[in-house]
Amino acid sequence: MNRFTDQGRRYSLQSPRFAPNASAFLWNQRMMAQITCRGFAVSQFMQPEPAKYAHVPTLAGTSFMQPEQPYFTHHPGRFFYVRDNENGTLFSAPFEPVKTDLDRFEFSPGQSDIRWTVEKDGIQVSLRFTLAPENIVEIWSVEIVNQSNSQRDISLIPYFPVGYASWMNMGGAFDEKLGGMVCSRITPYQKVEDYFKQKDFNDLTYLVSDRQPDAWEACQNAFEGDGGLNAPDALKEKRLACGDALYEIPACILQYDYKLAARESRSLNLLFGPASNREDIVAIKDKLLASHQSIEAAANSYADYIAEGAGSISIETPDETFSHFVNHWLPRQVFYHGDVNRLTTDPQTRNYLQDAMGMAFIKPEVTRAALIRALSQQRSRGEVPDGILLSEEAELKYINQIPHTDHPVWLAITLTAYLNETNDWAILDEMVAYDDDVGATPVYEHMRRGMEWLIQSRDERGLSYIAQGDWCDPMNMVGYKGKGVSGWLTEALSYALQLWIPICEQRNDSASAKRYTGLVEALNENINQHLWDGEWYGRGITDDGVVFGTRKDEEGKIFLNAQSWAFLCGAPSDEQKASMLNAINAQLKTPYGVMMLAPAFTKMRDDVGRVTQKWPGSAENGSIYNHAAAFYAASLYHLKSGDDAFDVLRRMVPGPDESDMERRGQLPIYVPNYYRGAYYQHPRTAGRSSHLFNTGTASWFYRLVIEELFGLKGSIEGLRIEPKLPSDWKTAKATRTFRGSTFEVSYQRTDDEPSLIVNGNELIGNVITEIEAGVAYKVVVKIKK
Repeated sequence: MNRFTDQGRRYSLQSPRFAPNASAFLWNQRMMAQITCRGFAVSQFMQPEPAKYAHVPTLAGTSFMQPEQPYFTHHPGRFFYVRDNENGTLFSAPFEPVKTDLDRFEFSPGQSDIRWTVEKDGIQVSLRFTLAPENIVEIWSVEIVNQSNSQRDISLIPYFPVGYASWMNMGGAFDEKLGGMVCSRITPYQKVEDYFKQKDFNDLTYLVSDRQPDAWEACQNAFEGDGGLNAPDALKEKRLACGDALYEIPACILQYDYKLAARESRSLNLLFGPASNREDIVAIKDKLLASHQSIEAAANSYADYIAEGAGSISIETPDETFSHFVNHWLPRQVFYHGDVNRLTTDPQTRNYLQDAMGMAFIKPEVTRAALIRALSQQRSRGEVPDGILLSEEAELKYINQIPHTDHPVWLAITLTAYLNETNDWAILDEMVAYDDDVGATPVYEHMRRGMEWLIQSRDERGLSYIAQGDWCDPMNMVGYKGKGVSGWLTEALSYALQLWIPICEQRNDSASAKRYTGLVEALNENINQHLWDGEWYGRGITDDGVVFGTRKDEEGKIFLNAQSWAFLCGAPSDEQKASMLNAINAQLKTPYGVMMLAPAFTKMRDDVGRVTQKWPGSAENGSIYNHAAAFYAASLYHLKSGDDAFDVLRRMVPGPDESDMERRGQLPIYVPNYYRGAYYQHPRTAGRSSHLFNTGTASWFYRLVIEELFGLKGSIEGLRIEPKLPSDWKTAKATRTFRGSTFEVSYQRTDDEPSLIVNGNELIGNVITEIEAGVAYKVVVKIKK
């Protein structure tokens, strides 16, 4: 019933009730819109901070995208009522708000547009939603078809709610000259200085089309009446009342009447978005609605923009769903993160760097620029700020005002990925100034100072201070008194130093390499001395000296990250590894992935922090948090446990079983921030998707597929081939672009001894060296069964 189409570039969902919150998203560098199969939408644009042009109908504070976003009747959406004017029957496309049983339904998200096809009683409505590459505007194309053999009298009524836009000033009215609806508001403020920041904001929301409407309504309450949005009073009349909204909740509601001959079709194009003045609306209308060709030109340009994020690997495997996801949807998600920085002006440093890491495999120049920008905001003592400012007007906000201690770790991880992919060692000599204006030093020195800052930020036991959080933001009360430490960060420091040591050696800095090697040994000893509880590693030690994340805890007994990064840094012995893996499998593994901690907290623990206040199984409190799961997959690949590592990755992607997709409520077109956990505490809700596509998982997932699963990893010598394919894959193929060349790689399981054949010649070793740009390489990898 539900499947990939167009060779994996689109997905087809055949029922609005199967996974009612299933969604897809589009973006450009100035806006984002996520929309469900039923038509509910969450959209925002930059002015310069994220803002909305369609609001919920209650006063709400500024917030990020919400996990497990609740939808309700008056939630913003993009809806089209269709009325038969002869008998008064009504349905709506895509599905809300009438929710009539349909004769046909298809929700079809693609790479650069989202489409629906809806049929009811001989009328077909096709919708296409896309964006322009640069403008802040939604482009909607509608085709309505009379499938019957007789004439039909039909009204199409687009209903785009604007919601409670402002407690200061809001309204709406039809603009005759524009031929569309314009709703206004004034962004509220209290401080006089804020007026001057906001006076040129895009405080208009408009809906215009390429045809003059026959009627309209601007007041949502007048439209709805007593019938509600599933049967609005206004649609019981032949024509909308052409009313306005005077400090009433505004909406963009237009009516188009059609007398359709048998088999006749008619089309309509609409633009919906924010503007600062009517002149801006005129300009965008003239640009995009001048002709059908101008609409298609914008759609094609947007498709070209999305195509810039095409990945560097294409695969064929026995798992078709996984192949389609990796080939088309995963690199798209990586590109979104790396190209627009999650549509914020001050991304968290760890997010900024990990998102840039993924771009090393798509647009490595973006990774390079991100590293330079981050280092330019580093203090001369080596500390990296909690957020990276992307413009002179930006300021650190929200979580970026809270001190965290882990950010330099991600510098080493991202730099290593960039060097492996590009061999651009010249970056280490790039001169970069410091944020506190003490002159410029080479990138190598910046990196060294970052490592030294982490080394110095440790207590008398040699464990890393946590301040008010590490990678886990809401673990904010472990060290707020200045004494608490992070077991995870101590492990991550050890791992980061192990990545940094080969770079030191490459620079002939043998003294530093030797010193850091000794520090790694000391760090791992400290981890074992203070954090090993007999079966697994504790997560940290509180300000009051209490080790947590151990067997003695009733809640938060075991944390995944503390085990994953211990594997990565090499702290445990073989006996310890076996114990840790047994504990993870027994306490954290679920049918939907591996949980971040267990049991989930059910009450506040004020020496750990607000993570314990979150609902059990949601977000960081014991969910199947995919970013942490990706770290675990990386650690399993590090342990050469390829089957187990792939199992972790595969469980992040819904399907192919429809029962699995229905449980998760999500299509296999992006990896979400988390799936609901607390599997043993609340099994009824376990597995539900958060529907958040903002996640550092994407970059890690993509890197692991390329470098570990298919074993096509760059090095200073060339391309190292060391696959870790699942043991039940008999064959697989991958086409990989790398340093200007293309590698067509086929994998075969054989009874013979392993071998590597490159362009017909057997290779000694497993590194393809002296790669020539523009040359195509055919590689056969034979893997012993």
